[in-house]
Amino acid sequence: MRIMNLPRTTAQAANGTASLPRLVAADGALEAVKWLALVLMTGDHVNKYLFNGTKEWLFDSGRIAMPLFVFVLAYNLARPGAMDRGVYQRTTWRLLVVGGVTMPAFVALGGLVAGWWPLNIMFTMAAIAGMLHLVDRDSVAGRAGAAGVFLAAGAMVEFWWPALALGLAVWLYSRRPSWTAIALAVAAFGGLWYVNGNPWALAAVPIALGASGAALRVSRLRWVFYAYYPAHLVALLLIRIPMSKAGYLFF
Repeated sequence: MRIMNLPRTTAQAANGTASLPRLVAADGALEAVKWLALVLMTGDHVNKYLFNGTKEWLFDSGRIAMPLFVFVLAYNLARPGAMDRGVYQRTTWRLLVVGGVTMPAFVALGGLVAGWWPLNIMFTMAAIAGMLHLVDRDSVAGRAGAAGVFLAAGAMVEFWWPALALGLAVWLYSRRPSWTAIALAVAAFGGLWYVNGNPWALAAVPIALGASGAALRVSRLRWVFYAYYPAHLVALLLIRIPMSKAGYLFF
């Protein structure tokens, strides 16, 4: 991922974005960021579901995972031609399917309000993809629909409205660097600070930007990430069976 300063143009000078760098991310760097996010998420879930959240360092590092996943998702959706190639629709449906398949294990692990709320992170990512699809239509109806998705889905998914706002901020900045996108990202991280109870989500920013200097060659394994999410939650659920028999209590 590289940050590049482009030549000043008349349009950029007019809207004040000439001094803002563009994000240019190599596929290998994006894949490496996803693997890091996967490890951090796994540690967070091990802490939450096996140790009742008692490992503070795993909880703190786990706050970094979602912003990294959102960064990679929004950046990829901001690529030219995403609308024409049907990327939004495919991504949204895949995330919805995986989120639905995961719900039984997600619910069985507990810790949810009314047994089901909030919906798991796959639904958060699906809401981001669906919202960005509507925004990319660049119409009044599209923007109204995106606002509806933001308001409704933000109330039902993990990390709520700040996660959706972060996805929109990354997508907007990846398309065209602007202070508006930066301000939205700041607001999103402020919201995540409130949701998480700490500022650790901010660590995702230097991690994402720091990948810019590395010429990483990491193969893309798309289906691994879709399969891993439900599989690791099922594994944690199964691990808790002998632990419960040994006298461990889970809250």
